[in-house]
This record gives sequence, structure tokens and C-alpha cells, in this order.
Amino acid sequence: MPEIQSLSLKQARRLVLAAQGFNARQPKTVKAAHLNATIERLGLVQIDSVNALVRSHYLPLYSRLGHYSQALLEQAAWSSGRQRKLFEYWGHEASLMPLSFYPLMRWRMQRAERGEGIYKQLASFGREQQPLIHSVLQSVRERGALGAGSLAAGDKSKGPWWGWSDEKHALEWLFAAGHVTVAGRNGFERLYDLPERVLPAAVLNHAEVDEATAQRQLLMHSAQALGVASEIDLRDYFRLDPRDSKARIGELLESGQLTEVAVQGWSKPGYYPGTELKIPRRVVASALLSPFDSLVWQRQRTERLFDFRYRLEIYTPQHKRVYGYYVLPFLHNEQLCARLDLRAERAKGCLALHALHSEAGGLDDGAIVAMAEQLQNMAAWLGLSHVVVNCRRPEAVRLRARLQGSPSAFD
Repeated sequence: MPEIQSLSLKQARRLVLAAQGFNARQPKTVKAAHLNATIERLGLVQIDSVNALVRSHYLPLYSRLGHYSQALLEQAAWSSGRQRKLFEYWGHEASLMPLSFYPLMRWRMQRAERGEGIYKQLASFGREQQPLIHSVLQSVRERGALGAGSLAAGDKSKGPWWGWSDEKHALEWLFAAGHVTVAGRNGFERLYDLPERVLPAAVLNHAEVDEATAQRQLLMHSAQALGVASEIDLRDYFRLDPRDSKARIGELLESGQLTEVAVQGWSKPGYYPGTELKIPRRVVASALLSPFDSLVWQRQRTERLFDFRYRLEIYTPQHKRVYGYYVLPFLHNEQLCARLDLRAERAKGCLALHALHSEAGGLDDGAIVAMAEQLQNMAAWLGLSHVVVNCRRPEAVRLRARLQGSPSAFD
């Protein structure tokens, strides 16, 4: 039996950051090919409705590529014809994924139709409301892309689940089961249509991929996107069932597609794709990260890798928040060294920093310089004229001093 290789935590971090695309030089001009390649590397981008800065699915691409036109993502995700490169489905929560992943999700759609792997209430609705579901599907066939609001009759808030109407439940069940897909969005509202009117025929006519094969391929995509990962990390990336994940990882180890490794401080084995480790000598990157970025969305993994305990406080009452409403981790020189509570205050034309908290190691001068540059660049990307610092912590005072050369001030 071959000896299991050991990795230091620093080596593991470098593998992870490189796999996540943080060691690549940002292009001077971001084109559609750059954006599509980044999403192919990541496998998916999580969609979220919170708009404190910009809808969260735009941020992971910005963190890796820099200043890009948001229209490029909208074109790839919701345009018609050959420009469409992505589709929406349940990957890691609601996600945008490359079209090549669609055949790998059919088994999940089939399970959803049987009431498996979806919310219990939606599964019950699917069993009990088939006449309404068929009626809604017929409306989509006849009328084309529809939002739930155009179908709901009477009191649209009568549904007990997030105030959903019965028609919205029906559309969500049809979406989970693969009978409709997202053709576009009206604001943030999904517009549902038949897959054959939205997705390329080659994707829809792809040969059936059995469950085990699809799960193995998804786990390999996870391994490639994560660099090195525990079983929990691998399964969480595409939200696989633990039984499926453990069985498929065993098969991938046996075939040599995955290799086991021991990572410093990890109580469970790590896995990496293939048999040869290529560890970067260092990763030089600075970035502000979405709370839903794939580098940090698995919170226990973030603690294991970066000693950075991160929790979303959007739904925490204001008086109980520790760090703020919409807090972005700051990546600098292979560490998550700070967290920033940021808001795009468009009426004032500014990017507002409401709180800055550094980690135990503090922020050296290089980190402050990099943070100031990241804030100025983000403001420009968002079409905001300046950065305003509303925090009086010592590290924020130093940041403000660095920002003095641009229009920024305390409110």
C-alpha cells in the first residue's frame, strides 16, 4: 500500500487558492471567453438575491477577473441562441452552471420528480397538486416564458411557504423536476419556459448519464475546483447525499482518479484529483470575497484552511450582529486577514465601509495598500465615484489615510 503524502496547511492553502483561480493574472480587458473559462473552472456560481453591493453571483467573477461588464454574465446566463453558455439549477443552492453540466443534473431532476432531495413541503405539493401542476405547465407551453406573478390568482401571498402562491409552488416543482427551466429574469424574478425553447438541442439530446457516473463526474469537478478537500467538502460543493458521496469517492480512489492525502490539522483525510500534486511556490492575490464565494461558502472548511470563523449575519437582528450586515472577507497573501461590512449607497454615489475588523495577525502596510486599491477598484466597477469610511477602528483610520488621495471621508 503506497504511503499517504502529507501536506502542511500552507501547502493546502496554496493548492486551494490556485484551484479557485486566484493565482492567475487578471486580463486587461475581460472578454466572454475569460468569464466562461472562470465559470468552467469553478463549476458553478451561487445565485443570491441580496443586493447590498450587487447581486452576489456577479462578485466571484469580479474577485478573480477584476473589472468586467456585468452584461457578459447576463449574456452567458439568460440570452437566447449561441451566446447562452449557462443554465440555472440546484447545484450548490440555486446556481449558474455551464451547459455541459446539464446532463449531470438529470438524475437530480428525476429524484425531485419522485419527491427525493427537495424540501418536504415541495415534495408534498408535488404529490398532492398534480392537476394544478399540469395546468401551470400547459400555461407555460401556450404562453412562453412566464413569471409566477403572471399566473397567481387572487391573494398572491396565500401560500404558507415564504408567502409563495400555489402557482409559484407549481413552477418551482416543475423547475426542480426539469420540466421547465429559467429562460431569463425580470429584475430578480425567474421567467420559466420549456427547456426545448431555451437550451441547445445538443444539450437536451445528450445521452443519458447514470446516477453513479454523474456523481463521480461532479465529485471530480469538485476536487479540481477545490484543490484539496475532505469528503464533506467534496460532497457539499454540489450538495450530494452523504451515502452517494462516500460510495463514489471510494470508486474514484480505487480507479486512481482521486488520491488520499493527510493535511496538517485536519482530523479527516483529504483528497486531490489525479496522482501528482503541483503546489504553487506562492499565491499573490488580493480580493474582496462574496459571502457566497466558493472559496468560503463551506464555513467549517474555511476555518480549517484559514482559521477564519465566518457566519452570515444578514438575518441576525442588528443589535446581535458582531461584524455587520453584509460582510466580505478580505483575501491577501494567502490569508483571510480582515472582514469588511460594505454597502453600495447609490443615491450618494459612494461605496460605504461601515465596519472593518482585522484578524488576530492584524493588517500590515501592504495589506492596507492592497485593501485601499481593492475598494477603489470595486467602487469604479459598481459605477460609484468614491469610497466613504464610516468606521473609526484603528485599522480603518489607517485605511482612510491611504485613501486620502481619492475623494473619501468619514461621514
